[in-house]
Amino acid sequence: MNHADELKSSGLKATLPRIKILEVFQTSPVRHLTAEDVYKALLNEGADIGLATVYRVLMQFEQAGLLSRNHFESGKAVFELNEGQHHDHLVCLDCGAVEEFYDAQIELRQREVAESRGFRLQEHALALYAHCDKSDCARRRERGGR
Repeated sequence: MNHADELKSSGLKATLPRIKILEVFQTSPVRHLTAEDVYKALLNEGADIGLATVYRVLMQFEQAGLLSRNHFESGKAVFELNEGQHHDHLVCLDCGAVEEFYDAQIELRQREVAESRGFRLQEHALALYAHCDKSDCARRRERGGR
């Protein structure tokens, strides 16, 4: 399915800004992007798309279900392609790197905890914040971390 068809199937008109922003997410080596990250990627490509347009399109993509939004420790909204598979996040407090994981036991326990308190779990977001012990962390070195 091409970008225009993907947008149309989500109920969105295939405008150039939307196509370009979708391409950024599909080609980026980094999975979790802020609006500023998307804007910088577009600038590097020479695309004339303003930051306000980026924000507006990201909100439209989230509402259409193309993107998922998270707020990690920075407080900034971080977006990722919504590929329909639930996962949780592990966030490094030193360099800001985000790793995705899925653990069936954690998922089961969360449902059990909700049900034991009289709730039926509909959705959840779990982010674990930690200091990484990776000696080869390039992002931490770039930021002057330990």
